[in-house]
Amino acid sequence: MKVINLHQEENETIQLAIENNRFAQQQIYTQFSPKMLSVCRRYINDIHQAEDVMITSFMKVFTNLKNFQHKGSFEGWIRRIMVNECISYIRVQKKVKFIDDEIYFEESFNSIESQFSVEDIQFLIDSLPDGYKMVFNLYAIEGYKHHEIASQLGITEGTSKSQLSHARKMLQQQIHKLKRNEMGYKTNVD
Repeated sequence: MKVINLHQEENETIQLAIENNRFAQQQIYTQFSPKMLSVCRRYINDIHQAEDVMITSFMKVFTNLKNFQHKGSFEGWIRRIMVNECISYIRVQKKVKFIDDEIYFEESFNSIESQFSVEDIQFLIDSLPDGYKMVFNLYAIEGYKHHEIASQLGITEGTSKSQLSHARKMLQQQIHKLKRNEMGYKTNVD
């Protein structure tokens, strides 16, 4: 039985891509683009705009591939570029403003129940204001810490915590509305 060293294979593909080997670049794009499109889609509502940002991000990936230091996962390195590009895109397009409301509540937020589809969950996240959505995605999905979010977005840690708290509260309200609607109760939707 022959054992294939996948890490070595990935390193070889990366090295070929650094040398502008189009086949190696296509392999990287084909392997990672589905996951990276979903990352971009979490930040950008319109699928076509999300795809444009993803493609621009891959151009940055290939331009900066020589800077990948093989510390941590290659996918994580690509993901970070995607997230940064999404944030830049949103800032340019919408000029997002964050409320400097440093009052926040550290509350437990149970994971969204499995009774909802991925589309329902994405719809709920899409309904958040852009500042809330960015902080929620960075914290809850990407795993960033508040000080990292604050640094990346140019806000204070307190503002990051506040934005997350408000996002959680809005999501909980929307989940309750969805539950009531699924149980047949009529509610007023804002």
